[in-house]
Amino acid sequence: MKISCDREQLLHAFQTVASVAPSRSPKPILQNVKLEVTAEKVTLLATDLEVGIRHDVEGVDIQLPGAAVLSVARFGSILRESTDQTLHLECDNTGIIIRGERSQFRLPAENPAEFPQVTKFEEENFYEVPARLLRELIRRTVFATDSESSRYALGGVKLEFEEAAVTAIGTDGRRLAKMTGPVVKTGQPHDADQTTIVPTRAMNLIERAVAPSDAEVKIALKGNEFLIHSPRATISARLLEGRFPDWRKVFPDGGGQGLSIELAVGGTLSAVRQAAIVTSEESRGVDFTFGDGMLVLSGRAAEVGQSRIELPIGYDGEEMTVTLDPRFVTDFLKVLDADKTFSFEVKDAESAAVCKTDDGYGYVIMPLSRDR
Repeated sequence: MKISCDREQLLHAFQTVASVAPSRSPKPILQNVKLEVTAEKVTLLATDLEVGIRHDVEGVDIQLPGAAVLSVARFGSILRESTDQTLHLECDNTGIIIRGERSQFRLPAENPAEFPQVTKFEEENFYEVPARLLRELIRRTVFATDSESSRYALGGVKLEFEEAAVTAIGTDGRRLAKMTGPVVKTGQPHDADQTTIVPTRAMNLIERAVAPSDAEVKIALKGNEFLIHSPRATISARLLEGRFPDWRKVFPDGGGQGLSIELAVGGTLSAVRQAAIVTSEESRGVDFTFGDGMLVLSGRAAEVGQSRIELPIGYDGEEMTVTLDPRFVTDFLKVLDADKTFSFEVKDAESAAVCKTDDGYGYVIMPLSRDR
């Protein structure tokens, strides 16, 4: 194998792929990244046997096809620390040589044939979704998952496919985020009875590997494996098993009585962050009081102090107070554009607060008791 490559482009692809390789493993070969070179392209591969990725590298001059196994730690450090624009890689049975303009490294070689297979995207039945929409679906739901929960299914984002739409849902049992967007269906890519819960770490990898400039991304299911294919990368992930909460019972269907007002994202986020300064682990909640043209946010903790933040709003109705965890509110607001607005709906102090945007995004936060 012999190639010359643009260091920056190789570094970007390598860092994305290397995030999949485990830092510890009973199989040491998995702690590396495999480099595959054919006459047409160069591909980096990594897997921990639960999640896998294949990522094509651009800016490469191929002189001789072949394969090599690259150390995440050593080779990654060379890519980061080198100041050369172009690096030359050459591999034989004794090792791999990396040469820059005034630098040269030799790393030991492992047998590429021992590296596990990483799934390719060869499906004829799939969904297509705009790349920007997919990234937004992930960004707006993955933060609400709970990868540390004993309830295994909560450690992923559930995807529900319909004929022309996909809904992504993330929850940790205390809050729930969901977003719906359009898809285009080719063939029969999905068994309606199959539950599709994609691990949180796989979703984070997908958001990182799919470029905003990509046009369409293909999604397919292969047994218990979830596949994503973009122009540069293919990601595979083993689906989570377990029972996922019925989000439709959690998410109010609207039409109920209660408060519903429009709030500015940027101003509300700033106010919540200020009110949360004097909260503590024992007194986590912030009171949201609506009335007389004002939203008043109040936080207090005996050993810390008190806060009162006022935010003018377009509501002059009967006063209503609901106590919410400010962390959950800021998580929602951070994934929205600061200059946008959202609707805040709540029936009473014991009911869940529902936040909605006009692009199919909804978020439910369970209230805290007033005494926290």
